[in-house]
Amino acid sequence: MNAIVALCHFCELHGPRTLFCTEVLHAPLPQGAGTGDSPGQGEQAEEEEGGIQMSSRIRAHSPAEGASTESSSPGPKKSDMCEGCRSLAAGHPGYISHDKETSIKYVSHQHPNHPQLFSIVRQACVRSLSCEVCPGREGPIFFGDEQHGFVFSHTFFIKDSLARGFQRWYSIIAIMMDRIYLINSWPFLLGKIRGIIDELQGKALKVFEAEQFGCPQRAQRMNTAFTPFLHQRNGNAARSLTSLTSDDNLWACLHTSFAWLLKACGSRLTEKLLEGAPTEDTLVQMEKLADLEEESESWDNSEAEEEKTPVLPEGAEGRELTKRPTDSSLLSDCGNWQPRKLSVFRSLRHMRQVLGAPSFRMLAWHVLMGNQVIWKSRDADLVQSAFEVLRTMLPVGCVRIIPYSSQYEEAYRCNFLGLSPQVQIPSHVLSSEFAVIVEVHTATRSSLHPVGCEDDQSLSKYEFVVTSGSPVAADRVGPTILNKMEAALTNQNLSVDVVDQCLVCLKEEWMNKVKVLFKFTKVDSRPKEDTQKLLSILGASEEDNVKLLKFWMTGLSKTYKSHLMSTVRSPSASEPRN
Repeated sequence: MNAIVALCHFCELHGPRTLFCTEVLHAPLPQGAGTGDSPGQGEQAEEEEGGIQMSSRIRAHSPAEGASTESSSPGPKKSDMCEGCRSLAAGHPGYISHDKETSIKYVSHQHPNHPQLFSIVRQACVRSLSCEVCPGREGPIFFGDEQHGFVFSHTFFIKDSLARGFQRWYSIIAIMMDRIYLINSWPFLLGKIRGIIDELQGKALKVFEAEQFGCPQRAQRMNTAFTPFLHQRNGNAARSLTSLTSDDNLWACLHTSFAWLLKACGSRLTEKLLEGAPTEDTLVQMEKLADLEEESESWDNSEAEEEKTPVLPEGAEGRELTKRPTDSSLLSDCGNWQPRKLSVFRSLRHMRQVLGAPSFRMLAWHVLMGNQVIWKSRDADLVQSAFEVLRTMLPVGCVRIIPYSSQYEEAYRCNFLGLSPQVQIPSHVLSSEFAVIVEVHTATRSSLHPVGCEDDQSLSKYEFVVTSGSPVAADRVGPTILNKMEAALTNQNLSVDVVDQCLVCLKEEWMNKVKVLFKFTKVDSRPKEDTQKLLSILGASEEDNVKLLKFWMTGLSKTYKSHLMSTVRSPSASEPRN
């Protein structure tokens, strides 16, 4: 991410100051840029792959090197800096982290070396600690412009027993030129920067309480006579942040945190080149991903609250095991995935060959109509592979899967349900015309798959029985999309990849018809006579096609629906049609 993260401080002697900043360097260092005289430089250069070269380069431009450097450095002069305004000691080369995957270097020092960057960071620092603050002077805020960049700023207080009001004012700012990217990163930056601030405040609070316990400053100040505003108590009125937190490795830790923040924030959002408008499946997947991110953030917050609790309630260990099945289950799945790859369906064509054309047509008809598809088998991986293949026939928003359950689940919860053979299915479901059941039995030696089945030996041990309360007649026309799918599957001149692309085109064609029907019936509220005319125009006036359109209407994205409703509410939409 092309951004700069900086820690700023409002000094009571010198005003807003930049204490520490981390920037991203993409360009590789020139060869020979790091020829230095310090001992052990060559050994460290080999270990860090250019880190020492960068460090010596920073050192040459450090604003705290002396009079010769002060004239050329964009930073403040040494005489204008106190202990509270300075982070790194004089002569400190700074910190650098090298990302080997992307060849990006994260460099930290007190001020940016480039004069233009120094001006941008300086202006953002002044604004974050003066005029651009939220109520209470503590919290996040966004400001900026196209010329000087856009800034995410989070101001906060650090306890100090020697400061006016027993606290000092700081801010952490993130500066970048891309306004949209920064706004989209707001939740991520807020959570991570808030964590850094909490850690700093916690360390400073411990030091403050220890100092107050040894020598209470509040009572001492009340007992002393009035003194001028700027107190110079023992010459230590301006204290460094390392002194306030009692952490000598503070700047190294901040460099690590800021570098990780830049890398993580840059990798969490990626740009994709879309040719044309995004499909409904893409929109639904994006919405599901956003919901998962919100759930994970709330889950992280709840876990953080649990970690702060010193005493766990009874039975908490058991709940912890049930709350975090993901890591262990993923590891176990990765370990057991290879030997389980045998008994699986590879594609729709493969499933049609295994089940037979009549059984596959019945199963596909129920899938497209939105009826509940139930698979009963001892092999959970076989059931999961069947669902992964069958779900390609439907839009993403219409798929609700429970891969394997120990009890029957109602149709409103899932349209794909995997069950073990011991589970009893209710009688009304067995006789229902809105459900289809695939029972997987162990095949006898005489039971063989149809001739020409391109199947490995793993599926030959199974026998598949497809039943339903409403079997599809062989002479039934069925939905148009099913007939086109079967035509593609039976055409041996088409490869599996070509058939997959045909399915994508067919789904997109019928989703466009669904959009037209949704706007016509739900948004415009047209009468039934007009709806029948529209269905005839769309080529979907048959009963099965109408049922399919109504079911697929449930798979429309929230983005599309909200866009239509906002269009209806707009003043231009309320004008009478000619």
